[in-house]
Amino acid sequence: MEQKNDFLGTEPVGKLLWKLSVPAIVAQVINLLYNLVDRVYIGHMPGDGALALTGVGVCMPVIMIVSAFAALVSNGGSPRASMAMGKGDYKLAEKILGNSFSLQIIISVVLTVILSLFHRPLLLMFGASENTIGYAASYMSIYAIGTVFVQLTLGMNAFITAQGFAKTGMLSVLIGAVCNIILDPILIYGFDMGVRGAALATILSQAVSTVWVVHFLTGKKTAIRIRKECLKPEASIIFQSMALGLAPFIMQASESVIVICFNSSLLKYGGDVAVGAMTILSSAMMFSMLPMQGLGQGAQPITSFNYGAGNVGRVKKSFWLLLISTLTYSMLIWAVIMLFPELFAKIFSSDAQLVSYAAWALRIYGAGICIFGAQIACQMTFISLGNAAASIAVAVMRKFVLLLPLIYLLPHLVTDKTMGVYLAEPVADILAVIFTVILFYFQFKKAIRKLEEDRLAAAQE
Repeated sequence: MEQKNDFLGTEPVGKLLWKLSVPAIVAQVINLLYNLVDRVYIGHMPGDGALALTGVGVCMPVIMIVSAFAALVSNGGSPRASMAMGKGDYKLAEKILGNSFSLQIIISVVLTVILSLFHRPLLLMFGASENTIGYAASYMSIYAIGTVFVQLTLGMNAFITAQGFAKTGMLSVLIGAVCNIILDPILIYGFDMGVRGAALATILSQAVSTVWVVHFLTGKKTAIRIRKECLKPEASIIFQSMALGLAPFIMQASESVIVICFNSSLLKYGGDVAVGAMTILSSAMMFSMLPMQGLGQGAQPITSFNYGAGNVGRVKKSFWLLLISTLTYSMLIWAVIMLFPELFAKIFSSDAQLVSYAAWALRIYGAGICIFGAQIACQMTFISLGNAAASIAVAVMRKFVLLLPLIYLLPHLVTDKTMGVYLAEPVADILAVIFTVILFYFQFKKAIRKLEEDRLAAAQE
């Protein structure tokens, strides 16, 4: 088979990281616009805009779960496909792609049924109050119908970027985002659909993106294609991919649990305004994290391909460049958050009380982001090297061992209990980075040593 992505093993690593990361970062930012544009329009609705924004914010845990299932399949399958291509085994890479596509369809059907039937009790569990449940349920009842489009767009697009086609991956989400930006005001205001219009605009836009992604992966420009003979699920392929994708799944799915805990605690200590501020905080932090995630996605095909090909030097260089880039960015964005928190808050609301409260809370909530670039670099490299156990350990440590207990512990240790809830995030971040860096030091040395031994054994044969 013609190898259309050999440049991953030949072009200078620095040039490649830039070439692949910039479109990945743009794609990450554009992808977030699906939800942020909704929030901006909803938050500025006349009358109940602040309550509507809080209601839609409560939907985020459910949306995170849907995205997490896409990550379970794609973020596990795409690095393995990259490694297979690095070894020259394009037949295996296409089997991984085909099996992942089939699994995404199956998961989508199951999620659609569950969300359509049980979205209201789920939203109440996730922190909706009597004042906000109507808005939350209206949004989610529409969003649930388009689950399959969300799954396929997010899931299959990872296989485009994993081949080194970063610009094509960027276009996949750009097309949908443009549709969403156009449809949102038309459906929300023009047809007076409110939050239901925002949800409908989102799923229609995702549907357009899905058509683009599937068309590319079945066309002639891609290095690996979705083929009919590769769609039949094979247990070994699915379980290996899901094992590697479990860490991204835990990271994203646990966000829903985290949001439940944050919202319930904040509702108890600070009321609806504290929960509304959390919606702004989570949105601002997601936006701030995107460039780091884009850098990680840009490095993934480079690291995975060269690890599969046995290129030790390029694997090392890709990690160090990723670490330097993510750390530099995390320190810069921390400075911006500390100096100008009101800028982030005003994007999402025109309510003076909510903006003032969110600006105060953001300085606390984002205090630990300055060193978080190390967490992203190490965690993404674990996944790129196929180290499922280490990536899972890192994800579990940050979310379940550290953050969840701290949400309930810290309010009892400080005078301002609401501040204590927000403080859980930076404390957990700092402790998680320390753990991750120590674990990575030993695991990376082990992976490089094994790669060198394999190369030596192959040379002696």
